[in-house]
This record gives sequence, structure tokens and C-alpha cells, in this order.
Amino acid sequence: MELAFERRGTGAPLVLIHGIGHHWQGWLPVMDRLAAAHTVIAVDLPGFGVSPGLPPGIPYTAETLADAVESFCASLGIREPAVAGNSLGGYIALELASRGVVRTAAALSPAGFWSRPELLYCQAVLRAMRASARSLPPEQLAMTAGNRHLRAVSAGLLVARPSRLDPAALVAATQALGRAVGFEETLESFGGLMPPAPPKSPITIAWGEHDRLLLRRQAVRAARWSGQRVKLLQDCGHLPMSDDPALVARVILESSAR
Repeated sequence: MELAFERRGTGAPLVLIHGIGHHWQGWLPVMDRLAAAHTVIAVDLPGFGVSPGLPPGIPYTAETLADAVESFCASLGIREPAVAGNSLGGYIALELASRGVVRTAAALSPAGFWSRPELLYCQAVLRAMRASARSLPPEQLAMTAGNRHLRAVSAGLLVARPSRLDPAALVAATQALGRAVGFEETLESFGGLMPPAPPKSPITIAWGEHDRLLLRRQAVRAARWSGQRVKLLQDCGHLPMSDDPALVARVILESSAR
């Protein structure tokens, strides 16, 4: 299947993978920094952004989405790229490292390291955000994104610094969340999501200091799983690319250089 993507820069390939309900444009704050050293390819997962959904009969799970990314890379003739992912995309990056099909993997607040109550909290928050995204009329969405105080309320669970969000980017991300055909089934599959097998490729895990969706104590479990220290991204939330693009780009570039 063909997936929507954006390609920038030259050099060794670096594939960027977004989280549930998001789209490739979530990486825009860091893409040009990364493209100074890599051919950067930001992809829309199947059923998200403007990529088509998975073929009938194939369930939406982190593993099948990882299969789709692996096949996507093969279709572009890319072998063993560096990858970086956020949230669900972070889990997919770690899953690809477990398969040994990537050169390096950087995971920003990856899914899958939650306790049962933390999982239920995450699912409830994401369902509420999805319902809000689908119910907001376009003019009200634009007003919310353009108002500093309303923007802080609507995006405060995902970013630590809502004032840094571009209103147009917030509008586009909210619309992508509301239209994502793979959202419900993917979110439901989180109930069976366990940390992937031990990685065969070098990995880096980083966590937003103020992550209010996947709480930062989950980083402790990720550290135990990986056997290495998890980097803490200061003054960042669940979507650190928007909070501190320079810091996130540096973490990804250091990971890809390993």
C-alpha cells in the first residue's frame, strides 16, 4: 500500500513516525534541523493523516502498523534507516529495532510502558479529545486555536508550552484527529500492548518532563526494559517537537549517529 509522506534533505535516511491520531506534519518543527544531516521522511501511518486505511481483514495494532512502515521503507528502496517516533510512533520505532530492521531508533514518550490504570486514563483522554475534535465546528476550532487562553486549555495535555503552538498547525492536527479512520481500532488495541522484544539495534528513549498523557513515571519502566537510562526532556510535554524543537532534534541526531 502507498502511504503519504514528506521528504526533505540529503544524506542517510531518517524515517519519522507520528503518534495515534496525529499526522506527519507533527514533525514540521524539527524537520529542517534534521534534514541538515539526513534525508528525512515523515510518513502518515495507515488510517491516519491522508494515508489510506489498512486493507480489509488486517487489524489495526502497533505490530501491523510497524509492518506497514517496514514495507513502506522497502518500497522506497530504503534498507535499515534510522527511525524516530513519538507516542505510538515511539513504540513502532522500538518494535522495528526489536526486529533488527533499522540502524538506530529514537523513541519519544513511547506507548506500551503503562500500568493498567495509566492505560485506561490514556484511552479516556484520547477518546475525549477525539470526540471534541469531531464535534467542533470549523469556525469554533479556528477561534480556539487563535486564542492564547483557549489554546492552553485545548492543548495543555499534550504540550508543555501551548503558546508556542502555531494556530494553523493546531487546527490541522485537530482535524487530522477527527478524521483518522484507524483511530478507534488502534486505541482499542492498546489494551493488549506489551513492551516489544529486546532491541537488536541501538535505541534512545526520551520522555517529556511534563508529559501529562503518558506520565513520566512510565520512563522508569522503559529504563528497566531497555537496561539504559532514559533521557528527560526538560520543559517538554507529550509532543516535545512543538515544545523544544532544538532539543528534540539534538536527541534524534545523537541517536542516529550511534
